[in-house]
This record gives sequence, structure tokens and C-alpha cells, in this order.
Amino acid sequence: MTVIALTIAGSDSGGGAGIQADLKTFSALGVYGASVLTAITAQNTRGVTAVEDVSAGMVRAQMDAVFSDLTVDAVKIGMVSRTETIECIAAGLQGRKMPVVLDPVMVATSGDRLLQEDAVEGLRSMLLPLAVLATPNLPEAALLCGMKMAASRNEVIQQAETILKTGVGAVLIKGGHASGSESIDILLDSTGVQEFAMPRLETRNDHGTGCTLASAITANLALGYPLADAIGLAKDYLQGALAAGRTLRVGGGHGPVHHFYRWWSA
Repeated sequence: MTVIALTIAGSDSGGGAGIQADLKTFSALGVYGASVLTAITAQNTRGVTAVEDVSAGMVRAQMDAVFSDLTVDAVKIGMVSRTETIECIAAGLQGRKMPVVLDPVMVATSGDRLLQEDAVEGLRSMLLPLAVLATPNLPEAALLCGMKMAASRNEVIQQAETILKTGVGAVLIKGGHASGSESIDILLDSTGVQEFAMPRLETRNDHGTGCTLASAITANLALGYPLADAIGLAKDYLQGALAAGRTLRVGGGHGPVHHFYRWWSA
């Protein structure tokens, strides 16, 4: 039986993040990818120059089309910039039993803000309670909590506890924005704290890492792995994509990771 994952996210015209990164990741991990487009960005490796939202009605029409025909095993939610879109997605997912991974894409790697300020509360109250996992990075976790960016392990755990109170099943706060020889992601759920550490790689090609990790976790959940295993396998995949991506020559800014490093060499 074909395993299917759905990504609900924005488009990256440069191909390194968003819907494009999600579908590449699903494919690389042996999962069929379907998509619902929430926004179109004019974007490349140097930054975002324009954003145009897809209407809430069209987002819902895409969701209905997918769910009426495809048996979806897991869902990943990425960029949702407006409250209307959040309300539409929440309504479309109500009552569905597949695992949902929420990657709260609030700020692009380039620093461009992708989530409107008045939509943050909608993300907290409507989408987080539907998800088995949220995967904010350190700046996104701070925005979700209304706090300064965590500067210590204890502060990361404190912010994860705050996010967990929204009703989300688990929180994985990614440590890519921290310093040190290792990048440490911290998972908090009802059973406690677990850490996922990887050597920090020096590379300019790190565009789309958050999208790639969240979609890899989603693909692994669709394949039937328990949450901690799904995260561990996704971390391994991303580390390989980052390492192989150092030799990619795409654009003049932050290039993409190499999603298909297991299939062809850069």
C-alpha cells in the first residue's frame, strides 16, 4: 500500500524550502507527497522579495480535494501567515486521525517575517492542539511564548513546557541557532525530556533545514515509526543532506541542503 504524506505550506520559488523541500524530502524517504499551497513567495537563496497569500477558500478546496480521494497517513503544516488560513486549516483537520506535525514557520532564514503578528495567537489556540509535535527553532519558540530567546538548556525546557500547555502532544525545540560544537534539539512530551545531538556543520547551504526536518519526521510517522524514532531518523537524514549540500552550487546566498544525496552526488 502506498504511504502518503500531505504538506500544507507556502511555496519557495528558489526550491530550497517550503512545499518544494517537503515534497523532495517525502520522495527521498519513500513516501508519496501531496500538497496544499497556502502562499506563494518570491524567494531565492538571498531572501524573500514578495509574499502573496492563497485565499482561505482555495486552501480549503485543496484540502477537500486531497482528503476526498487520497488516504493520507500524516500531515505537515508549514507556513501559514494569516488567521483566516489558520482557521481554515484547523476546520479541515478536525476529526481526522492521522498525526500532524506543525513547523511554526514565523521567520525565514534570511530574517524576513512570514507570520503576521496577529496570527500568532491563532497558531497557539487552533493549530498547536491538533498536532502530535511542534518543531519551533529557538527564535520561533521565544515568539510563541512571548519571551526572549532561550540562552540555556533550562530556558529551552521552560519554553517547551509553556508551548506544551497549548495542548500539543510534544515539542521539539531545535538548537540550530545556538552555539557550540553540537546542535542539540530538545524534545519534551508527557514522559519527560530527550535530547538529539548532532555535530554542528560549517556550511552556507542551510536553507530549508527546518522544513526538511519537519517533513522528514512527518514521512517517518507516516511510515509507522514511533515519535522518538521518527525524530532520530529524520535527524540522521538531515545531517546527511547538510553534509552533502556543502558541495552544491545553487545561488549566491544560503543555498539548499542536498535532499537527494542518497541518489546522486553534487
